[in-house]
Amino acid sequence: MAGTTEYATATGNDYAEHERTYAAVMKMSKVGTAMVVLVVISLAIGGVTGPWWLCGLGIVLSIVGGVIGAVSQKGTIIPIAVAALVVVALWYVV
Repeated sequence: MAGTTEYATATGNDYAEHERTYAAVMKMSKVGTAMVVLVVISLAIGGVTGPWWLCGLGIVLSIVGGVIGAVSQKGTIIPIAVAALVVVALWYVV
């Protein structure tokens, strides 16, 4: 259509920065969601069965895994998943 401006040809756009920002938001959303899931699991274990030390351990492991995920290139959630497995395994042992 005549008179419309294509984004790729518009003056003043910074598409590369847009892509970097989008990737960062997606990475932090993924890592943050995994952290919240582990915290909720930890709080449920502590609140229902009573070992609050295990709840605290889950929260600390969530923070550590979140930091590892945040500094990784693609935002891995593997450390948080491993921490969740450790917390649930310890819950079954206790």
